[in-house]
Amino acid sequence: MSGSYDDSVGVEVSSDSFWEVGNYKRTVKRIDDGHRLCNDLMNCIHERARIEKVYAQQLTEWAKRWKQLVEKGPQYGTVERAWCAFMSEAEKVSELHLEVKGSLMNEDFEKIKNWQKEAFHKQMMGGFKETKEAEDGFRKAQKPWAKKLKEVEAAKKAYHAACKEEKLAISRETNSKADPALNPEQLKKLQDKVERSKQDVLKTKEKYEKSLKELDNATPQYMENMEQVFEQCQQFEEKRLRFFREVLLEVQKHLDLSNVASYKNIYRELEQNIKTADAVEDLRWFRANQGPGMSMNWPQFEEWSADLNRTLSRREKKKASDGVTLTGINQTGDQASQPNKHSSSLSVQSNTVHSVQSSYNPFEDEEDTGSTVSEKEDNKIKNVSSYEKNQSYPTDWSDEESNNPFSSTDANGDTNPFDEDASPAMEVRVRALYDYEGQEQDELSFKAGDELTKMENEDEQGWCKGRLDNGQVGLYPANYVEPIQ
Repeated sequence: MSGSYDDSVGVEVSSDSFWEVGNYKRTVKRIDDGHRLCNDLMNCIHERARIEKVYAQQLTEWAKRWKQLVEKGPQYGTVERAWCAFMSEAEKVSELHLEVKGSLMNEDFEKIKNWQKEAFHKQMMGGFKETKEAEDGFRKAQKPWAKKLKEVEAAKKAYHAACKEEKLAISRETNSKADPALNPEQLKKLQDKVERSKQDVLKTKEKYEKSLKELDNATPQYMENMEQVFEQCQQFEEKRLRFFREVLLEVQKHLDLSNVASYKNIYRELEQNIKTADAVEDLRWFRANQGPGMSMNWPQFEEWSADLNRTLSRREKKKASDGVTLTGINQTGDQASQPNKHSSSLSVQSNTVHSVQSSYNPFEDEEDTGSTVSEKEDNKIKNVSSYEKNQSYPTDWSDEESNNPFSSTDANGDTNPFDEDASPAMEVRVRALYDYEGQEQDELSFKAGDELTKMENEDEQGWCKGRLDNGQVGLYPANYVEPIQ
C-alpha cells in the first residue's frame, strides 16, 4: 500500500458482484420467484385449456349449423355426403380437443400444483421455509467477513483523513516560511503539527494494512461458506428447472395431435369420403328421382265417386315412414255427375320421399290443383338456408292460380274452406314469449308480448296454426307462445 493520498481513493465504487455484502439476496429471491413461476405456468396451461374448450364448442356448433344447411339445401347425392364429411370431421376433432383440455387440466395442471405444494412450505409468519433457510445460511456465512470489511472501511477512512491533515500541515508550514511577520514560536508550532501529522499517517496506515490483511485472510473461508449455501440453492433450483422441462414436454405431447392415431384416421376417412363423390352417379340419381326418369301418374278418365268428394287434410296426408301414396282426385263440375270408373295412385318409397312434390302437375288447370298434396305444412321446419331441398316451384305461366278455390291457402292467406282441418275447433288465446319473424308466406310474424288466437293444436313438427288480431292466419312455432291464464 502506498502512503500517498489521492482524493479519488475516497470515492465509493459500487459493485454488483455476488460477493458484495447483501448481494446474495438475488439468489434468495430466486426461490420466491420459483413459487411464482409455478403459478404462472399453471395459469398459462389453464388459459390454453379454456381455449381448447371454446374451440371444441365452436367446432360442434359450426358442424351442427352447417349440417342443417347442407341437408336442407339443394345439394344431393355423393357430393352432399362428401360435404357433410367435413361436419363429421369437426365433431370428431372437437372431441379430441376436449380430450386435450382434460389432459391439460387433470394431468399437467394438477402435477404442477402438487409439486409446488411439496417443494415450497409456507411458514406461519409468512414466506417460505426454503427462503428463510437460504437467507439464514448466507447471512451466517457472510457475517464474519462483513464485520472485518467494516473494520477495513473504518481504517481506510482514518488513514485518508490523516493523509489529508498531513498535507494541510505541510502547506501551512511552507507558507509561514515566506511570511516575515511570524515569530519563531509560531513557526515551531507549525513544524510540530507537521511531525504529528506524519506520525498519525504512519499509525493509521499500519492499522489499515493490518485490517486489510485480516480481511484477505478471512476471504477464502468466506467464499467457501458462501459457495456451500449457494450450491444448496442451485440444487433446489435445478429440481424446479428439470421439473418444468418435464411438464412442458408432457404438455407438448398432449397438444400435438399429429401423433394421435385417431386424429390421422379422421383425415384419412375425410379424404376417402371426398374421393367417393361421383358426379356421374349424382347426375344419374337426379335424373331418376327429380328428372325424366321419374314415374308419372298420367291423367286418365276418372268417374265421380262420393268417397273421393273431398280433399286430403294435412293429417291424412301423413303416411307410414315406409312410403307415401298419392291419390289423384278430380272435382270438376263436368265430372261430378259421372260414376267412378277408375282412380290411380302412385306409391313412392321412403328413400325417394324428396320427390313427393314432383307429383304436382304444372299443366293442370286451377280446378285440378285441389288434389295436390302439400308436404310443406307436414314437414314444417324452420329453414336455415335460403331454400329447401324439396322447395316447390310455382307455375308462373298461369294467371288464374291465385283464384283457385281448392288450393290449401288462397291469395289472402286464408285456409282452404274444403280442408277438414279448417273446421271450427276450440280456439285459445296465447301470448308470444319471443319475437318471431315469419320465414315463409304462410308463417305469422309477431313480437314478444303480442296476443294471438291458437286455432289448431301443435302438430308433430312443433307448429301451430293461429290468427293474429288483424285477421291474418298462418303457422308459428308452438314453443314461442304460452296460454293466457
